[in-house]
Amino acid sequence: MARYNGPVCRLCRRAGQKLFLKGARCEGPKCAIETHHSPPGMRGSNFPQRRPSDYAMQLREKQQLRNYYGMLEKPFQRYVRRAERMSGVAGEMLLQLLERRLDNVLYRSGLATGRQQARQWITHGHLTVNGRTVDIPSYQVRIGDVIQVRESLRKTPDLEAALAAGISPPGWLTVAPEEFAITVNALPAREEIQVPVDEQIVMEFYSR
Repeated sequence: MARYNGPVCRLCRRAGQKLFLKGARCEGPKCAIETHHSPPGMRGSNFPQRRPSDYAMQLREKQQLRNYYGMLEKPFQRYVRRAERMSGVAGEMLLQLLERRLDNVLYRSGLATGRQQARQWITHGHLTVNGRTVDIPSYQVRIGDVIQVRESLRKTPDLEAALAAGISPPGWLTVAPEEFAITVNALPAREEIQVPVDEQIVMEFYSR
């Protein structure tokens, strides 16, 4: 599975806001947004700032959303095209599809400190969905699905740290920490999806 292997903090600096790509580090004083107050690159804040064009604004929003979920361009485009074919507002359908990814569900539930960590655990076969091992991070969860962490991962320091962080799951998920289980109660509503982008601008970029 192809994935971005470069420095992720520069993605946040380019976006000018936290994309929460490094788990607990993003909440501490070592976050790149807290220590660097300029975009990445040699010129940094000395580079003259011009008013961005409409295309530049659309591209920026698209890149932010794609990086927020840790995806490459081609898989992200497939989500966009699938959302356009669904009934409902295309931008909201796109966010719903992204939120229903198994790696995102594990992160949102508070059982992982970041999507990258969640993706690694899934590909290593540490999760089951309805009793069956699923090693595909992009697996789309459905209403009624029960996700559980295998015994092999339950005593690891990383999982204990994630639980200690006390992240509150969204309303469409129910988490039983003592059973290391997540139940999908409903599909995520737009007001339950907290993302630092305007999804309609993203759809405008792909409709050009």
